[in-house]
Amino acid sequence: MAVCVSSYAVSSKIEPFYKGGKVQVRYIFCTCGPRVNVLQISTGKIVHSFEQDDQEDITSFSLSPDDEVLVTASKALMLKQWAWKQDKCTRSWRAIHNVPVASMAFDCTSTLLATGGCDSTIKIWDVVKQYCTHNLKCSSGVVHLVQFHPDINLLQLFSSSVDCGICIWDLRTSKRVCVLESHFSLVTSLAFSLDGHTLISSGRDKICTVWDLKERTVKRTVPVYEAVEGVIVLPENKDYSQLGVKSPELHFVTAGSKGVLRVWHCSSARCVFAQTPTATAPLGLVHCLLMARSARIAAVTAEHNVLLYQLPYLSMQQQFVGYNDDVLDVKFLGKEDTHIVVATNSSQLKVFDLATSSCQILYGHTDTVLSLDVFKKCSMFASCAKDNCVKVWRMDSETGIVRCVAQGQGHCNAVGSVSCSRLKKNFLVSGSQDCTIKVWDLPAVFPAVGSEPAKLITRITEKAHGKDVNSMAVSPNDKLLASGSQDRTAKLWSLADMSLLGVFQGHRRGIWCVQFSPVDQVLATASADGTVKLWGLHDFSCLKTFEGHDASVLKIIFVSRGTQLVSGGSDGLVKLWTIKTNECVKTFDAHQDKVWALHSSSRDDLVVSGSADSTITVWKVNGATAPSRQQELSNLLHEKKYLKALGIAISLDQPHTALQVIKGMKEGTRQLEKTLLRLRQDQKESLLRYCVVWNTNARNCLDAQAVLQVLLTHLSPEELLQLQGVRTHLEGLIPYTERHMQRVGRLLQASMFLDYMWRQMRVAGCGTR
Repeated sequence: MAVCVSSYAVSSKIEPFYKGGKVQVRYIFCTCGPRVNVLQISTGKIVHSFEQDDQEDITSFSLSPDDEVLVTASKALMLKQWAWKQDKCTRSWRAIHNVPVASMAFDCTSTLLATGGCDSTIKIWDVVKQYCTHNLKCSSGVVHLVQFHPDINLLQLFSSSVDCGICIWDLRTSKRVCVLESHFSLVTSLAFSLDGHTLISSGRDKICTVWDLKERTVKRTVPVYEAVEGVIVLPENKDYSQLGVKSPELHFVTAGSKGVLRVWHCSSARCVFAQTPTATAPLGLVHCLLMARSARIAAVTAEHNVLLYQLPYLSMQQQFVGYNDDVLDVKFLGKEDTHIVVATNSSQLKVFDLATSSCQILYGHTDTVLSLDVFKKCSMFASCAKDNCVKVWRMDSETGIVRCVAQGQGHCNAVGSVSCSRLKKNFLVSGSQDCTIKVWDLPAVFPAVGSEPAKLITRITEKAHGKDVNSMAVSPNDKLLASGSQDRTAKLWSLADMSLLGVFQGHRRGIWCVQFSPVDQVLATASADGTVKLWGLHDFSCLKTFEGHDASVLKIIFVSRGTQLVSGGSDGLVKLWTIKTNECVKTFDAHQDKVWALHSSSRDDLVVSGSADSTITVWKVNGATAPSRQQELSNLLHEKKYLKALGIAISLDQPHTALQVIKGMKEGTRQLEKTLLRLRQDQKESLLRYCVVWNTNARNCLDAQAVLQVLLTHLSPEELLQLQGVRTHLEGLIPYTERHMQRVGRLLQASMFLDYMWRQMRVAGCGTR
């Protein structure tokens, strides 16, 4: 019997951490509205978050080179200094700028801070002595770039504004000593050589300029044929032969509108290496930063994703999604539910590793993906989208890489729901806004890596409803299909021929979700009328109605082996219901917008929810009416995973439960033998002790003897004698075993007598006839 859950607790969250603007790396520092979030690279989790008291958006920030001080600037013209490792604001002061600060940078000693404002001024601050040291006036426009020369003895500051020039300021005299003019559009990035004698500037005019800072002249103009947003100099004295670097001369890396990193030789202005553009390449890169300590390059995409490339190969190492937009569907993925696949308000699918929050982005659909479903064992899943297309994806068990293996097209409108077969990976079903349902057969063999996806074949097409088909579910035995529609009805179909078996009527508004119970002959439906209903599959009558949401119920799932329901609504609430009592056990207010997505893990111990607030929340069981190990045991028995179930029963010291597992395995003798021989020695000792108890009861003696037969047959006398208490156990087994043998002998004699009498009666009957 399944164990009922009394509550869930938040296990982890995947939430927006970057919505555009500046990024710095060691940890990943990035802006998200009124906050600066600090992301730990190893786990992908937000470990610190610094928020302005006035709730105004942060316009710029900078982290000191010694990693100790963070300074933020907001639209309220306030500067805040943070001891970020202690989560403490140490100082707050007026920026003196008349309008918001647009750019900010520390010098290499972490004592001077430059702020560039939208009012064409630059302020220099001594963060130790806490006063403004310089007030510099640019010619015009927003100062979008400030950067100190790496040699602090020169006391030089470089800046750029909308006039496209690069100003050099002498901080000893507070005078502008030079303007470097070469670009014809906004200067986006500056990078200095290690000796400080060479400067590389990039712009959206599709060129990079190499400057001689001693002569303050152009050494080389490099045409890069793309709008460049970031440039970094490759560290010296490293082997970059894999990147086409064949000399120790200066090389630099560019990132821009083409979405790939390219390596350039300064002297020859030649591109020596370029990442291969693919269908999965980002639409454009907006930042590029060097992580010298870990020999990595961080690139930020226009879609707010942070990509980490490992040097010297520029191979993708990790990918973090800064902003998900509306989460429309989410499913657990992988053999041990190690990943989740997410459909957002986008044509791309995102596969997150729950341990690190690193993400794969899957390209293939050409319009918004609306629904997902996973096949048995969760290594394959299906997706459908507004592009009228259905796709099947497979995760490689070794590498974790996901690729599209099959696709089908045939609907005349957006495909709003997809459901996979439950027993075997041989078909899937899709429902569309064209009011039809299609059953697709999967190919027997999927194409090899690098080949084109196989074509899905439509087995049956059925005009199912009068309005959009919002949801579908395949029954656990693959024989039935349920569909829910905007026409306020749910229907039950036979999957063999798509014949209509019955209609569920009773909701006052459209149905958003349908789900079969995993154990009972019932169907659950969730509707825009704010209710959840349970229906009997035999007579199509409404068995129960759950009322509690104040708005549309968008998603429902069965948990606790079918004894409970979890529902998500457009009110942002997640509710846990116990079916037997019709009671709402708990309400979770963890989302700020519509909860479109819910899914439970294969072990039924986790639930993931996704919302239009861009947040994905993983919930774990927190408090149950029995210990969690007991719940796991119940789940394993239900799934017929006897080895694990027997191991838990022994660890919990439950002889009766262990007996039930043995009875279940006795259906196949090989199964019993195979399982018992895989037990540890201490588990075999416990099982032998249980056999002594079972053997005292005539109803259980056969099970005890079956276990004994396996142990005595496959264990040598020496191995048996090593079992603790074996002599006592065998002495306890002998008298009852003899008694059972005598009883069996008497039953055998009686059966032989009955057989003799029956034969004699037949002979006598034949004689009289």
